[in-house]
Amino acid sequence: MTEPLLTVSLPEMSPAERTPLVQALLDIIGQQHEQLRRQAERIERLEDKIRQRKGGPRRPRLKPSPLEQVSPGELASETKRRGKPKRKKTQALRIDRTQRLAAEDVPAGSRFKGCRRHVVQELEIRVVNTCYLLEQWQTPTGGYVVAALPTALRGRHYGPPLVSFVLHQYHHNQVTQPLLLEQRRELGVELSAGHLNRLLTEDLEGFHQEKAELKAAGLSVLPYLQTDDTGARHQGRNGYCTFIGNELFAWFETTFSKSRMNFLERLQGERRSVVDAEALAYMERQKLAACHRQVRQARGAMVFTDPEAWQRYLHHGGVLSPRAQTLATEGALIGGLLAPGLPPELSIVSDAAGQCNVFAHALCWVHAERPIAQLLPLTELDRRAVAWVRRQIWALYRDLKGYKLTPSAEHKAVIAAGFDALCATETTYAPLNQALQQLRRNKAELLLMLERPELPLHNNLSERDRRDYVKKRKISAGTRSDLGRRCRDTFASLKKTCRKHGISFWAYLKDRVASTHAIPSLADVIRQAAQVPP
Repeated sequence: MTEPLLTVSLPEMSPAERTPLVQALLDIIGQQHEQLRRQAERIERLEDKIRQRKGGPRRPRLKPSPLEQVSPGELASETKRRGKPKRKKTQALRIDRTQRLAAEDVPAGSRFKGCRRHVVQELEIRVVNTCYLLEQWQTPTGGYVVAALPTALRGRHYGPPLVSFVLHQYHHNQVTQPLLLEQRRELGVELSAGHLNRLLTEDLEGFHQEKAELKAAGLSVLPYLQTDDTGARHQGRNGYCTFIGNELFAWFETTFSKSRMNFLERLQGERRSVVDAEALAYMERQKLAACHRQVRQARGAMVFTDPEAWQRYLHHGGVLSPRAQTLATEGALIGGLLAPGLPPELSIVSDAAGQCNVFAHALCWVHAERPIAQLLPLTELDRRAVAWVRRQIWALYRDLKGYKLTPSAEHKAVIAAGFDALCATETTYAPLNQALQQLRRNKAELLLMLERPELPLHNNLSERDRRDYVKKRKISAGTRSDLGRRCRDTFASLKKTCRKHGISFWAYLKDRVASTHAIPSLADVIRQAAQVPP
């Protein structure tokens, strides 16, 4: 545990004593204190690494109590309360085999009183090798008729359960390819490293298609999306994985850019640039020069699906500067989203990422409060001011939660007035005043929920959904092939979407690999869930 950096408290100062010079010096002290804190954390991490390389133990990290990670409902269901009957854990189990055991050394004259039930759960793991003898018939014309393999095999030498097991181990249990190879040797499966890689990356077009369909379904059923991004390495280069989703679906895709243009392309299924009234309105809001906005000809909206054709069109219209091309392309991509029917009132909830500020943009309250929570006041007066502001923010947050349940014009006016009063507060702590001014500038995005009560107040869903992706990145670092990158994004999307709807990912993989399709397509599951009233 690092020692505190500042053990001496500064004396209280009245506002009259806080001259501009004194205030500037206090701000410098605060900045240096924050810099020292970050350096101390880095030194601690480096000392841990040095200690590990020398063979010593790492500094112990105290973990939180596991009871704090269990919801009250789950805890109540797993714990027998006094006076309540004990829940039968095996009552709902499917019994596959019943075996009767005879009692030994039964004394003469004993009476039989039936059998006592004792259920044992077991997992049977064994290799089953099947040799299919395919009949061959030679026709009178000299040709051959050969019996067909079962549809689920599709010419493979590995059955659907084995393929499903490999996909589940890799994409769900985060088992790396070297460990999978070691596992198959211990189980007695003849599977080379090259064939294992092909099982994980090739002949999976059905999964990729289902991923594309679930995003289209998710965009069509709910009036808002939540988005976030995280680092992702590919072929030794730093990239970004963009998450798009809501309560009904999760969708991931990795690229080398996190620009607004990239975000709009991710929202689209196939790149489509449309120059129409919506596109020109966006260009005007972004203050693109009027001469550059006159790229639309009199014959009406123009559609481009080829990026090179779009670039030629920009050059022909005299749009040559990089900034003008970027703004014009963003407008055309927005036109390509709205033209097929995407509602313009679609709301994007983010953590203030600039590239996501399109359509009706809403901000996360947790991220909005975070800069204030990270302030390091040096005097007791400033500490009380920061604590008071944080209490007011969370009081507003609770009011907004109540407003979501019962919206009313009176409640809306009270919340808006309270927000304005908080942002107008002047304290003796300059960094806190600056943070309040930033809240005021973000008022429209933080209070968008007053007009749209269905919107979430935070972006925690994005943080949770991308957590598995981050764990996979820490274990396997990055991807080396484009197929590997595509498969990682696809199965992360499908797994998270299955989890949102209570579908077993293991059952889903077995169903799709065996081509039984007893589980409906995830796009249909999303549409059906959207029709169920909350």
